[in-house]
Amino acid sequence: MMRRFLGKAGIYSAAAAVLVFSVFPFVWMALTSFKPNEEIFTAVPRLLPTRWTLAQYRYVIDRGGFGRYFLNSAVIALFTTLCGIFVASLAAYALARFRFPGRTVFLLLILVVQMFPLVVLIIPLFIIMRRLGLLDSYLGLVIAYTTFTLPFGVWMLKGYFESIPSSLEEAAMIDGCSRMAAFARVIVPVSAPGIAASSIYAFIGAWNEFMFAMTFINKESMRTLPLGLQAFFGQFTVEWGPVMAASVIFTLPVLVFFLLVQKRLTTGLVKGAVKG
Repeated sequence: MMRRFLGKAGIYSAAAAVLVFSVFPFVWMALTSFKPNEEIFTAVPRLLPTRWTLAQYRYVIDRGGFGRYFLNSAVIALFTTLCGIFVASLAAYALARFRFPGRTVFLLLILVVQMFPLVVLIIPLFIIMRRLGLLDSYLGLVIAYTTFTLPFGVWMLKGYFESIPSSLEEAAMIDGCSRMAAFARVIVPVSAPGIAASSIYAFIGAWNEFMFAMTFINKESMRTLPLGLQAFFGQFTVEWGPVMAASVIFTLPVLVFFLLVQKRLTTGLVKGAVKG
C-alpha cells in the first residue's frame, strides 16, 4: 500500500514539476508586461510588480502598425488552416479508402517531406513566388505555410479516417448519396475531433511562423505579428517591456482557441494515432 502511495506521489510530483517548468515562463512574461521600466531593469529581479501599470500595452497598441500586423496574421493563419485542412481531408480520405498504384510511395514521400527542416524550402519557394508575383501577398504566405501544415494533416486524418467503419458511407451511398456527398455529410461530422486537432496544428504553425514571412514580405503593411515583434529588438537595445506586452497579446488568441477545443484536440490526437 505504501509503495503504491509513493508511486502515485512521485508521478504527481513529476507532473507538477513539468507543469511549473512549462507555465512559469508565460507567468513571468505576463507579470513583466505590467511592470514599469524601472522595475524591469533591476539588479535583483522581482516576480510581482510593486506598481502595476498598463503603460507597456498602451505603448504597443499606440505603436503604428501593430493592429495591422495582428490582422495580417489572423487572415493568413485562418486561410492557411482552411486550405490546408480542405486539401488534407480529401487526400487523407483517398489514402484511407482506396488502393491505387503508387499509394505507398506517396505516403513515404509525405513522411520524408516532414523530415526536412523548413529552411531548405525557403530558396525554391522564394524563386517560385517571385516568378508568380506572389511576394508581399496573402496568397504567397498561405501557399508557403500550407507546405509544412499539409503533410501533418494528411497523416493524422488518414489514421483517423481508417478508424471509422467504411460501412457508414456505404449505408449513405445505398440511400442515394454520392461518394463525395457521403464524405461531406457522414465522414466529416464524425471526424470533427481529428479535423479540429489538425486545424489547431495548422493555425498555430501559421500564426507563429517567422522565417517564411521574413523572406517573402518586404512591405511594412504586409508584415505579420512575428515580424512586428522583431521591431522591438534594436541593434544595441531591447525594449523588454513592450516585448513582453506584445508577446502576451500574441499568445492570448492561440491560448483561448486551444482551451476552447481542448477536448476535441485530445480525442483527435489519440484516435489519429491508432492507425496509419
